[in-house]
Amino acid sequence: MAAREPTVNTLLALLLMAVPLVALAIGEPFYITLATRIAILALAAVGLNIALGLGGLVSFGHAAFFGLGGYVAAILATHAFNGEPLFLGIPGTTSMPVIWFVAIAICALIALPIGAISLRTAGVYFIMITLAFAQMIYYFAISWPAYGGEDGLSLYVRNSLPLVNTAKPLPFFLVCYALLMLALALFWLIRGSRFGAALQAARQNATRLSAVGIAPFNINLAAFVMSAMMTGLAGALFADLNRFASPSMLSWHMSGELIVLIILGGKGRLFGPVAGAMLYVFFEYALGGITERWQFFLGLILLGVVLFARGGLLGLLAGKVQHG
Repeated sequence: MAAREPTVNTLLALLLMAVPLVALAIGEPFYITLATRIAILALAAVGLNIALGLGGLVSFGHAAFFGLGGYVAAILATHAFNGEPLFLGIPGTTSMPVIWFVAIAICALIALPIGAISLRTAGVYFIMITLAFAQMIYYFAISWPAYGGEDGLSLYVRNSLPLVNTAKPLPFFLVCYALLMLALALFWLIRGSRFGAALQAARQNATRLSAVGIAPFNINLAAFVMSAMMTGLAGALFADLNRFASPSMLSWHMSGELIVLIILGGKGRLFGPVAGAMLYVFFEYALGGITERWQFFLGLILLGVVLFARGGLLGLLAGKVQHG
């Protein structure tokens, strides 16, 4: 790891925390919402970074898990509001911990067969199969009128967390920030573990890994499922942030955004998703207020990163040397 990287990571964490505090002090709650959006997108990208950054699995279908998490939050909250049970008499709920658990569990159950099928391929075929599964879930969502169809599904109020007033912007940001830090800690533990070493070895040379008695397929499948679970949690938070679950959360465009975040910040880097989310949201709102074609300029920056800064923003700030 580059010697400066821990310092840069600390500065990024402090910067993300400072934005909402300064916004609160100057009476600009809008910037608290922006910081919350950054934290949630970074959390989703941390999930994808397990599969992509460590395992080299270029999944173009992670929007499926992001959207599933969002729809779990919206559907459970809707049934809690109208008092109608889901199925088998199971009631809805507005409890965030319950919603998070259900979102993570459902994403794991969906990711297991998707990963088991997709990982039997590699390269562009893996990309296309994950995309195909995500599009199947997307079209299922927009054709399900009971939960909004193409119009999406609104949350009447933000879901609740014991001892926290989630309706206020700053407490909800702190919840998202805390979950992001936990996800980063988990990523750090995975990267430094024997499992993480095997996952990176599977990316570099699957044949050699098999020769020492470790099945690359099982390692990659476990990473894919863990990645989906974390991305699904971010989706549940995103629906709560906007008080709306949209079919766009399931679209392939969202999968592309998550990959862009990782590339911008630095693939495989601990705080790469955070740096990428900061840069992406900055351009989205700073340039978006000037021109509708702000993505053109973001595309130029992405092209520059791919050509001249393969380590992303963290590579420029902390150095290009990276181990593990």
